[in-house]
Amino acid sequence: MNQCQEIIGVVLAGGRATRMGGKDKGLQLLRGKPLWLHVADTLKGQVTTITVSANRHIDIYKRSGFPVYQDNLAEFPGPLAGMLSVMQQSPGEWFLFCSCDTPFIPACLAERLVQQRGDAPVAWVHDGERDHPTIALIHRSLVSSLNDYLSAGERRVMVFMRQSGGHAIDFSDLKTAFVNVNTLEDLQTIQEKK
Repeated sequence: MNQCQEIIGVVLAGGRATRMGGKDKGLQLLRGKPLWLHVADTLKGQVTTITVSANRHIDIYKRSGFPVYQDNLAEFPGPLAGMLSVMQQSPGEWFLFCSCDTPFIPACLAERLVQQRGDAPVAWVHDGERDHPTIALIHRSLVSSLNDYLSAGERRVMVFMRQSGGHAIDFSDLKTAFVNVNTLEDLQTIQEKK
């Protein structure tokens, strides 16, 4: 088994989706398929298992047959809370987190993160212009420090990842693969493109 297959793929679909008018972002349809499922289907060929981090419509996500984990912390305190909750509830050493609003992630995502992370316990995507810290490969050794970080009231993803000795991996050759669908307008624009 190669390194990429020993990773749990996690679709992060647990946010409030305030920019999506409060609608469950992961369940919005893109070309007839929910956003989260675009992500899961691409991750499937790259990891051993797929899981979903969700805090609403749990029954809908569970229909997929994938394990669904809810935040252990109240009030949806951001993506780090979802990451922590999955790592606390799921066995596994490495986790590849991917936000549900990036439906075009590349098929080489896990492989490149694994190959270029070096000894870092966390590595995330950089598309040549900006970081994507919610598309990240994280080792479970960070569970304790992440729990402490969140318990102290911190929420900033990049700060935690940098403090943990992580670094960005260059995906500038695949920049369009990391387009975010943050609003209903974004979704409409993408629907009309193809």
